[in-house]
Amino acid sequence: MKKILFLTGDFAEDYETMVPVQMLEMVGYEVHSVCPGKKKGETIKTAIHDFEGDLTYTEKPGHNFMLSYSFDQVDVDDYVGLAIAGGRAPEYLRLNQKLLEIVKHFFDTNKPVAAVCHGIQILTAAGVVKGRKLTAYPAVGPEVTIAGGEYQDIPATDAYVDGNLVTSPAWPGHPAWIREFLKVLGAKIEI
Repeated sequence: MKKILFLTGDFAEDYETMVPVQMLEMVGYEVHSVCPGKKKGETIKTAIHDFEGDLTYTEKPGHNFMLSYSFDQVDVDDYVGLAIAGGRAPEYLRLNQKLLEIVKHFFDTNKPVAAVCHGIQILTAAGVVKGRKLTAYPAVGPEVTIAGGEYQDIPATDAYVDGNLVTSPAWPGHPAWIREFLKVLGAKIEI
């Protein structure tokens, strides 16, 4: 079974953690969800970010999400792709040097990468967006530009593809984001 590495952490966005993991497992991938400093079987707390007409998203407590693999056991050569959750977790995950090296590996080897919302903060910290076109939650757009990327302002329901990189502004884009990630992975779903 082909494996996907899924980066998440405490207060990652609930939907941006649970839904992609479930969707990727549904189509047959083995998903290793990991968080630095945590082991297989431990949980992270998630947060639900919602769009309710305010000037930014609102935040509510989410679910506890059980990690399926230990971060310290990750061997990047075992994976065909990488997915990164958004929410608040990327704020601190991007400070972990090993995590950044893992992300760089996927770009250096041109393996498929999918990132959503604030997950793009990990990509900017890893130094892998220079010269790339990508989207993110709008408040992260300036970070993309500062890191040398070309921020794409698209609806939250859409995804943007640049080579091996698939990005979306937020969880309303899950259908497009996962569909495009599956295409980049070379997966085929026939109806």
